[in-house]
Amino acid sequence: MTTFAVIKTGGKQYKVSEGDVIAVEKLPVKKIKDKVIFDEVLMISDGKDDVKVGTPKVAKAKVEATVVVPVSKTKKVTGVKFKAKKRQKKVFGHRQQLTKVKIGKIVG
Repeated sequence: MTTFAVIKTGGKQYKVSEGDVIAVEKLPVKKIKDKVIFDEVLMISDGKDDVKVGTPKVAKAKVEATVVVPVSKTKKVTGVKFKAKKRQKKVFGHRQQLTKVKIGKIVG
């Protein structure tokens, strides 16, 4: 088994291990190969018996990552507001911006 961690970024939680490429909410980075450090580590496990669970965060734990793609977008998400018998219909949508990072080292 490999070491994995649960991190929190952008209001979401991700289970990551070394070498994973994940897409997270847009981060304030400018270019490829920038270093990113995730300090909000909620859990670390070595894949066997050693499990550290934070309350709410694991002390002195961090996950280091490098940027693969600074800004990408998801598929368009659309919605409709409709009022029956009033001849009103409004279609709206947006594309969420993401940053893709490659997990390097899990410390903790």
